[in-house]
Amino acid sequence: MLQLLLDLVPAIGLGLLLGRRHPELAARLAPPLVRFGVPLSITALLLRAGLRWQLLDAALVALLAIGLALLLLSGLQRRRPALQAGACRLGGVVGNTAYFGIPAALALLPPEAVAYSVSYDVGATLFAWTFGPALISGQALGGPALLRTLWRSPASRGLLLALLLQVSPWSEPIAAALWWPARIVILLALLVVGARIGALTRTGLPSTGRLPLPLLSKLVLFPALLLGLCLLLDLPLLVRQAVVLQGAAPTAIAVLLMAEAAGTDVDAASAMVLWSTLLALITVPLWGWLLT
Repeated sequence: MLQLLLDLVPAIGLGLLLGRRHPELAARLAPPLVRFGVPLSITALLLRAGLRWQLLDAALVALLAIGLALLLLSGLQRRRPALQAGACRLGGVVGNTAYFGIPAALALLPPEAVAYSVSYDVGATLFAWTFGPALISGQALGGPALLRTLWRSPASRGLLLALLLQVSPWSEPIAAALWWPARIVILLALLVVGARIGALTRTGLPSTGRLPLPLLSKLVLFPALLLGLCLLLDLPLLVRQAVVLQGAAPTAIAVLLMAEAAGTDVDAASAMVLWSTLLALITVPLWGWLLT
């Protein structure tokens, strides 16, 4: 738990200070980080852990759990006004796995579990960027748009590059060479998280308003659902640890980016990202302790 805080808090804290002074910093750093850095880090983590068919378990559980949770939240939205905003429903199940969950896995779980964490990240990221914009904007998602979204996803690019390098005779030296650049990317990602929070808090902390239920979903109920699915499917301990810890990650910044692009639910998405990240500094170590 101490290692997790040592990994997360300095980078997020520095980003918070920089974001309060330079609110445009996150917007400048995020695009190249998403376009180049995230695929690089995913490639390095997958190569280091080794690509195996068993890794599909984590990705499939991610897709199943996110889809099931969104159906449940959609069914409750008529009785729970807090769930009427698409950003709140999406933010209640899609976590900041690449920027928060993977560093948490590196700090809290055995090295062998990191590959399953990355597999979960790939599945969750593909789902989020494929269906998230349509969920938030309320628009239908057609076939061509679906294919474009899959191709542009940083997770799919990182997975494709890892697959290509895995079959090459230089996969091991390439994996070793990419490891530290990938760690630097993760630290920069945490700095972006902090910078985004710093920019959001320049005028004070946003009100939680109707957020308690979505926050409870993201930090407690959704990882509990994942734990139940893993036990029901009798998945190995390493898979269970990786999947549940990734599910406990705070709301993904991608939810805020989608809301900003759609021009709707921006305040709710901002508050979800902020409060879930702050609370996750407490809840994620607790989940890590419970799982280990």
